[in-house]
Amino acid sequence: MDPVKAQQLAAELEVEMMADMYNRMTGACHRKCVPPHYKEAELSKGEAVCLDRCVAKYLDVHERMGRKLTELSVQDEELMKKMQQGNMPQ
Repeated sequence: MDPVKAQQLAAELEVEMMADMYNRMTGACHRKCVPPHYKEAELSKGEAVCLDRCVAKYLDVHERMGRKLTELSVQDEELMKKMQQGNMPQ
């Protein structure tokens, strides 16, 4: 696959993953913070604070997981390189 197509595919996947993360976060925080039967058209102060905290926590955990997965991926790549070098005739 040529580099331009690979980059385009990676960008499309990133947009898809971000949309999925947004949809999951929205659903999870709405279920947690907003009662199923609305009493008012506007969010109450407690609901708004709950949503703010929920979104902040969700994004924080998402960022931490991304960093950890990147770290593990780098470690895997390094291990694979070492294994390939070990199998190479000298």
